[in-house]
Amino acid sequence: MAPNSLLVFGLGYAASAIVARLNDWAITATGSAGDLDFDDRAGVIAAIDAATHVLSSVPPGEVDPVIARYGAALADGGKWLGYLSSTGVYGDIGGAWVDESAPIKGRRGGRNRADADWLVLGARVFRLPGIYGPHRSPLDRVRDGKAHRTAQAGQVFSRVHVDDIASGVIAGFDSPPGAYNLSDDLPAPQDAVIEFASGLLGQQPPPIVSLESLSPEARAFHAENRRVANGKAKRVLGWRPVYADYRLGLRALNAMTNPAAASVAPATASPDQR
Repeated sequence: MAPNSLLVFGLGYAASAIVARLNDWAITATGSAGDLDFDDRAGVIAAIDAATHVLSSVPPGEVDPVIARYGAALADGGKWLGYLSSTGVYGDIGGAWVDESAPIKGRRGGRNRADADWLVLGARVFRLPGIYGPHRSPLDRVRDGKAHRTAQAGQVFSRVHVDDIASGVIAGFDSPPGAYNLSDDLPAPQDAVIEFASGLLGQQPPPIVSLESLSPEARAFHAENRRVANGKAKRVLGWRPVYADYRLGLRALNAMTNPAAASVAPATASPDQR
């Protein structure tokens, strides 16, 4: 067994950012970017046995496929378990602050059950809001002509930079099991984020569209309204988001593709919220 070995179920966008920080770790992963077939039961069981840490980022359907197929093996191991969940499990809070003590009442029953089942297994369950980062941000949507505004009064969302997810999960390696919200410090209307991204790119903000013109998935997203509190992750994990608000995150991303933007002073980080 390697001193530190991680098995990742579902080596996607966020999990790849975590893996990129784990120098000198032995990494095995399922998914299109991984080296292990999820359906190779013998191989996966062997990988579970060999791992010191197991992380799942596989989104559930009606059931969580990882728990359904390999839950018994994970329960027997006594190893570190982590799961990337969603703040969608809280459902609509009407724009109020929500922390890990809130009831689970999200619109997706499969996601709610998966979150609860991983907690029963003794996992660190990281509840994530809207994820953005390199090649997957409002800047990209504005550049590609895919961004829009909806002019919804009072609508507020939380978000998190993918690098802050990575640092939060790694901080969780030395922390107790339980649920942790990993979000930035400044929930904000989506329109404000799109307008800021447009300004960084020197473009006019995209037009306002009606909710009825959006896809069912997008309409469901806009039907929820909450501010996600990250105080527990700060207290227990000792974690702080580097990109404490969307302005810092988008400025940094813009500087990656536009070196001239790096000379522009970043916006002041917002004070911690809860």
